[in-house]
Amino acid sequence: MSNPASAGPLRQFSDALADLVAEAAPSVVAVHSAHSRSSGFVWRPGLIVTADEALADEGDVSVAPPGGEPAPASVVGRDPATDVAVLRIDRLEAPAAPLQSATPAAGALALAVGRQHGAPLAAFGAVSFVGAAWRSLRGGEIDARIELDLSLRRAGEGGLALDASGRAFGMVAFGPRQRVFVIPAATIERVAAKLATDGRIARGYLGLGLRPTRLDGADGIGAMVMNVDTNGPGAAAGVRQGDVIVGWNGQPIRDLRSLLRALGPDSVGSTVALSLRRGGAPVEAALSIGERPQT
Repeated sequence: MSNPASAGPLRQFSDALADLVAEAAPSVVAVHSAHSRSSGFVWRPGLIVTADEALADEGDVSVAPPGGEPAPASVVGRDPATDVAVLRIDRLEAPAAPLQSATPAAGALALAVGRQHGAPLAAFGAVSFVGAAWRSLRGGEIDARIELDLSLRRAGEGGLALDASGRAFGMVAFGPRQRVFVIPAATIERVAAKLATDGRIARGYLGLGLRPTRLDGADGIGAMVMNVDTNGPGAAAGVRQGDVIVGWNGQPIRDLRSLLRALGPDSVGSTVALSLRRGGAPVEAALSIGERPQT
């Protein structure tokens, strides 16, 4: 038998959560692509932000706004490194979702709001972890590491993450082992703006397949060249298969990840001085960093 004294506060809390979902729902859409159902939200008039990972690699894309039928959408740009994609849809009257740059603290309550079969989709839980800026496995710079402890349906990926005040602080997405991550508002604003104007995020490209290797009698590691793109920057600089990169602009390589961090959008077009070992002999090379191909 329920406790009458606790029914009032619990009901108020439940109603408050439902109100937060109802307030955010008009800005949340369903996104349909080949064999994939996910969510997205209105970022700017006519522009939808969704999770790149949830979009099919090819085929038609459609967006179903609140109370409307699915309509064709075009892909403006995709950035797999940050999991942000931007879609365009004509004659969309849904309001844009105001994103807030404030990051909730660990332990704070959180809601995820998506859309499925024309109706709002919600998940409730807590912020389980908040960390500093980090780099994804694909090399994207994410402004904060935010993890949520909640059970999210696959169709909810790409929806909004809300705090207890109803403020949208990012987009929910799946990480390894189905953990729910948040792509924070700051990352979305930065990446989506670039995608909306340029259609892509330029990233540095060496044209080299690298593998870490231990260096005899030296601190740190080297990066062994396993393969060379014959049309890439590395080949143009004279780097050969079997070379070991031991220095980058005069600094030793501490780990392969730090080398890859140097290949951000600002690196394209710059020249780097590589220190190599070729058959045990030192070799220097000047490599002009190119732009990573789309494929």
